[in-house]
Amino acid sequence: MDINSELQQASSFLDFDLLSKSIVEGFISGMHKSPFHGFSAEFAEHKIYNNGESTRHIDWKLFAKTDKLYTKRYDEETNLRCHLIIDNSSSMHYPKIHKQDVNNLTKISFSSLAAAAFMQLLKKQRDAVGLSVYTDELDFYAPEKGGERHRQMLLNCLSNTATKLSEPVGTKTYEILHQIAEKLHRRSLIFLFTDMLQPERDSKNLFEALRHLKHNKHELVLFHVYDKATEYSFNFDNSPRRFVDIETGVNINAHPELIKESYESEVEVYFKDLRMICGKYKINYVGIDIQQGFDKLLTTFLVERQKFI
Repeated sequence: MDINSELQQASSFLDFDLLSKSIVEGFISGMHKSPFHGFSAEFAEHKIYNNGESTRHIDWKLFAKTDKLYTKRYDEETNLRCHLIIDNSSSMHYPKIHKQDVNNLTKISFSSLAAAAFMQLLKKQRDAVGLSVYTDELDFYAPEKGGERHRQMLLNCLSNTATKLSEPVGTKTYEILHQIAEKLHRRSLIFLFTDMLQPERDSKNLFEALRHLKHNKHELVLFHVYDKATEYSFNFDNSPRRFVDIETGVNINAHPELIKESYESEVEVYFKDLRMICGKYKINYVGIDIQQGFDKLLTTFLVERQKFI
């Protein structure tokens, strides 16, 4: 499958699986003298199979050559549990794109594809993975499990989330995060994908919910996803435009040049405050420009995983 083929052609989890696998393989092949060289779950050595052992790791290719049973003994086998959380509110379906590919994505398709790529890496280490997707309610929840059937179910959900058009809907992030936190009973590494576009009145409640996610010794990484060119730098030409709030429908007519300076000033302060508050609560805040690809996300994942185990 061509990595640049249109994402909307990924009508099944199998297509989405291949697309995320291409991203991971491209990332890994681009690492030189990486500190994560052992991450790929390459086996350390062969050992003779003994009757009564699990047949899970028998090297059948070697059996075909030697007519003897050997098993692979792996490095870095862990019981890590990872939970992926995705904000699927209407604002995450920005920017409006007619033809999506891996270099031209909305915030929600970028986040879903990143989550699928994480699952590829987790699969390599046989780690357990769970998934939550929410709007103004918890639309999908699956606890952390291993196994291919479970992984395919999650990939199917991510594919549908990435490609399905969303009805205008807001989000009650802090309420949903409290619900998810109550479901996570065993220590987990949590990754939250959101654009952090919340009503101002919800800000305090949101950070209380984020703190709740960290209870029980969980580790939390907040991926703040945004389109830097327009949502941060406000790069629009100066023709008159109507700016519409995707979630509420509220709109204003304006010349971008007249509001660009004040907008960028307010956004800069907002981003700075987010980083400071996350630092205060020991939440790993990572700003992600969706136009810059997946390397920063995948590098963060590997670093956080190594710190967690």
